[in-house]
Amino acid sequence: MAVGRTKLAVFTMVLAAAAMAALVLPVLPWLTRLFESIAALGPWGPVALIGVYIIACVFLIPASIPTFASGLLFGVFRGSLVAMAGGVLGACAAYWLGRVLARDWMARRILRSRRFTALDDAVDEHGLTVVILSRLSPIAPYVLLNYAFGLTKVSFWKYLLGTTLGVAPAMVMYVYVGAGLRSLTDIASYVYGEGPTPPVYRVFFWIGLVVTVIVTILLTRLVRRVLRREHRRQRSARGTSSVAT
Repeated sequence: MAVGRTKLAVFTMVLAAAAMAALVLPVLPWLTRLFESIAALGPWGPVALIGVYIIACVFLIPASIPTFASGLLFGVFRGSLVAMAGGVLGACAAYWLGRVLARDWMARRILRSRRFTALDDAVDEHGLTVVILSRLSPIAPYVLLNYAFGLTKVSFWKYLLGTTLGVAPAMVMYVYVGAGLRSLTDIASYVYGEGPTPPVYRVFFWIGLVVTVIVTILLTRLVRRVLRREHRRQRSARGTSSVAT
């Protein structure tokens, strides 16, 4: 147990340091220069950008940055393939880090609360639907969801399929916007919300807000259903015990 707590503490400190570094250090200019180097790699460029994507997901760097770069460097079709590959692989890496380093700790905490236990069970039973809808929400941070799902009981294969299906629309949209940029330095304006907003982005955002409401309602109903089922099971067990005595 002490080893598990040590791993969790180190893991939490590394993530916190990475998040602070992303806020304080000039990460975006560094990434811009890195993308310029990737552009000069020829056929190895997509492979290198996928690697950058994985690192970005693990260290909580916004996934929109390499996605814009994918569109600008490789066009809509090839850029979408690169973004999907990098985004899904990065999501899987963060999922497994969260599961290996913090799932046991989270499970012990969950057992102390009936509501958290019910939420964990609901995500487990309806994992594919929950993952897909969560990925479609523009409010839920992509890089944080990767770790969050690793802390739940949702199976890896449901997570993988749900992530692949759920992130595809946003990935293609960001790649499409990136393909229309004039240079890598323009990425900063879109990341900070200073660039012109394409109509497709507005449409996707409002659809995403509707999906967010649906996810909230769905999870609430699923948790209530699990709690009612557990309550009936406990009443049945008490009734059986009374009859036996």
